[in-house]
Amino acid sequence: MKQPLLAFNDKGIYCAQADVYLDPWRPVNHAIITHGHSDHARWGHRQYITHHMNVPVIKHRLGNIMVAGKDWGETFTINGVTFSFHPAGHIIGSAQVRVEYKGEVWVFTGDYKTEDDGLSTPYEAVKCHTFITENTFGLPAFKWLPQKEVMADINAWWAQNKAEGKTSILFGYTLGKAQRLLKHLDPEIGTIYTHGAVENMTEVLRSMADFPETTRVTSLIKKEDFPGSIVIAPPSAHGSTWIRKMTPYVTGAASGWMAFRGARRRRAIDRGFVLSDHCDWQGLLESIKATGAEKIICTHGYSDIFSQYLREIGYDARTEHTQYEGDEGEVTDVKDDETNNDITSTDEQ
Repeated sequence: MKQPLLAFNDKGIYCAQADVYLDPWRPVNHAIITHGHSDHARWGHRQYITHHMNVPVIKHRLGNIMVAGKDWGETFTINGVTFSFHPAGHIIGSAQVRVEYKGEVWVFTGDYKTEDDGLSTPYEAVKCHTFITENTFGLPAFKWLPQKEVMADINAWWAQNKAEGKTSILFGYTLGKAQRLLKHLDPEIGTIYTHGAVENMTEVLRSMADFPETTRVTSLIKKEDFPGSIVIAPPSAHGSTWIRKMTPYVTGAASGWMAFRGARRRRAIDRGFVLSDHCDWQGLLESIKATGAEKIICTHGYSDIFSQYLREIGYDARTEHTQYEGDEGEVTDVKDDETNNDITSTDEQ
């Protein structure tokens, strides 16, 4: 039986011909990395290869690592296997990996979205025979509104809170969602403050995007300075001592999960905004069709339901288990500027 070009094992997605792993979750010698989120870019590999815009991100998160950066579409060959990176549209520097050997082409998406967010390099459909896709929001119930409408709602919410003399605290994941929010906030409304973890990551990305001016929240900022402003913070800051000085405040969260009834209530959030860095149901289906792939491998998220639907409409589809997060969650360490204590948590995108 012919060995598949890419296989799933206990370390990750393995290309035996090249002896290389894609987004491995256990330490390996050679790792090709799609993007900087912690479930895809892990510490401990001997050598990393990624898109050049992702290099400063993973260096910031993982420290002193051996990493090589490549450009979009730039090919590199390992033992006869040709690899290249193509835009995934998920966050800045996020890539799909194209793998070709003896005329056979596979594409691994990592995480991706098809809507152009004005920040990430827009998603590009890549023709292939086998397509490995995430399914984070692989249910028909998930249908995203255009980003322009969601951001208009967020800015209107902020303006209303300002009129009422309140601080707006908006939660979004430190890498990706926070910068997407910052990019489209209206600085004419008021001051934009950032949690230390958000500011640190934004500083890494400022050379790649045009962000409005932000002010890091520190102990030097007085309580009376906050009303009317907006504060961008990771979800782990919710309920912490860090936000007490911002009273009176109103909380909001930007996540695809806000599409679910009860999600806002369970998280004790005042306002939910449906904004995801992943595809909705239709985006997944359109992406798959555009690749021309006959075989589809579904990974994290609603993979069983989604792959079953694909089989019903004629695709050769199956699921594979990975250690990537299926609930739009990422584990990260964030710093509480007030107490200088480390907080380890699962932050939602």
